[in-house]
Amino acid sequence: MVFYPPPWVPKLPFDPPDSITIGEFMKNEIYGRRPIAKSRNPFTCGLTGKTYGVTEQHNRTELLARALSKVMGWEPNVDSPWDKVIAVFSVNTIDYLSVLHSVHRLSGIATPANVAYSAGELEHQLRSSGAKALFTCVPVLETALTAAKAVGIPDDKIFIMDAPVHSKKLPYKTVDDLIQLGQSVPELEPLKWVKGQGERQVAFLCYSSGTSGLPKAVMISHKNVIANTMQFCIYDSVSREKLGVETQTALGLLPFSHIYGLVVIAHSSVWRGDGVIVLPKFDLTEYLQAIERFKINYLPLVPPIVIRMLSSRDILKKYDLSSVRLLFTGAAPLGKETAEELLKIYPTWHVGQGYGMTESATVVCTTSEHDIHQGTSGSLVPGTRAKIIDQDGKEITEYNKPGELLVQSPSITLGYLNNEKATAEAYVWDEDGRWLRTGDEVIVTKAPSGYEHITIVDRLKELIKVKAHQVAPAELEAHLLTHPAVDDCAVIAVPDERDGEVPKAFVVTPASMAGRKDEDMAAEILKHVQDHKAHYKWLKGGIEFIDAIPKSPSGKILRRLLRDREREARRAAGAKL
Repeated sequence: MVFYPPPWVPKLPFDPPDSITIGEFMKNEIYGRRPIAKSRNPFTCGLTGKTYGVTEQHNRTELLARALSKVMGWEPNVDSPWDKVIAVFSVNTIDYLSVLHSVHRLSGIATPANVAYSAGELEHQLRSSGAKALFTCVPVLETALTAAKAVGIPDDKIFIMDAPVHSKKLPYKTVDDLIQLGQSVPELEPLKWVKGQGERQVAFLCYSSGTSGLPKAVMISHKNVIANTMQFCIYDSVSREKLGVETQTALGLLPFSHIYGLVVIAHSSVWRGDGVIVLPKFDLTEYLQAIERFKINYLPLVPPIVIRMLSSRDILKKYDLSSVRLLFTGAAPLGKETAEELLKIYPTWHVGQGYGMTESATVVCTTSEHDIHQGTSGSLVPGTRAKIIDQDGKEITEYNKPGELLVQSPSITLGYLNNEKATAEAYVWDEDGRWLRTGDEVIVTKAPSGYEHITIVDRLKELIKVKAHQVAPAELEAHLLTHPAVDDCAVIAVPDERDGEVPKAFVVTPASMAGRKDEDMAAEILKHVQDHKAHYKWLKGGIEFIDAIPKSPSGKILRRLLRDREREARRAAGAKL
């Protein structure tokens, strides 16, 4: 049985364009974006108030492209996109999207990197993507320089994003330096794309943790982002029309390097004429001050921030948050109880959530403000089909019966870079076409409205969701095994009030360590991870030493048994499950 969007969801008014760049789609009104004259300034710094109008932003993008053409020696219609890859390793800034689109203007590929990465993790992304240049910012400059040096990116190909809290002069060109240079460079010739090129050509290499090894590069085409921007905005247009919302002010706090921030916030908000208030990182006071100062209406967040708000009620009372209409969460499920607790404090707010993944670039289903069913991730967006299969591969046709979610959509991505095996496992074909296997267990229910909603029940994939980040247990396990005190190990997710989930390691020590104290070995192992991995991958759930890791006859780690063990231990201790 194939599931479809509810009948109230409008169909896409036209097929997503397949022969233009994302930047062209974003700025040209013939493709459906809100008229520029009726749009708000796309990005405003939430700390300084610095902002650009829509036309000014487009001009900055073009000037950046001219400067990159000069500095890199690239031309729009010459060479392969794979010869023109640029990485962005930076906190959110008001020029973030302009930098990405300037790379596309040269028919190149942009690869946004997680600002929490260690030098080794960034090096992996730079090397595997083939990046020839790097945009970064002062707070993570040391990490960026270490990784750039390791892969041979020279200093004159490292550029600084103009972050609001750092004005220190550095021996690297800034975005503003490049824009000034672009004013002296001749106009670029128009791109000469053939029909279907936007469907085939990679726009972004976004890295997904997957289920094993180092993060994999997901190849996201121009059409993928264009399609999902249309899908999300057109779905949302129904409730906005009912509420009389023409444009609104959104929060741009979640990282634009993450697919949620990149598509749902940065692209979708701007395409429908909204303004985005950009913050470089989460600080509770700065977050609340920005809502009050800029009268933000729409808060796209992750569940741990909601939990932080609930634990800081006395602080919330100090700020006027009356402008907020909608709080929306993604990246991990928001519990029904958590949403209801928030609504007790702010009963006029709408609280909804959505579901998607890097491989679906991005939104598969989402909540409409006129059809909220707490605990679910809403309904399918237009142009999307889904089916659910059981463990035997048979289709589930009943409501409330769990199974793995498979999805078809024009936003489903091209596959994983240089990884045919992983691509073949995640993107499958049948008589109905190509499907993305999400690896997530879901149920379909009928809301009181009578419309179908999707609820995420569990992850069949073993990802650990730490705030907006994903952690692959196998990656941490491989690293732990390089420590002499670790003979065997397994990593699972444990609940955490601040971060949602955090990794915990179960460790088997070699016989040679029999005389050592557990606490000494644990301290060494924790430091081993902290020295080499991003902070969200640290073992904040702790280390437990056990005699053997439970495994199947084929050698697969039986994490379910470890989760059961952890659950029983927490229940006995009276901890949160």
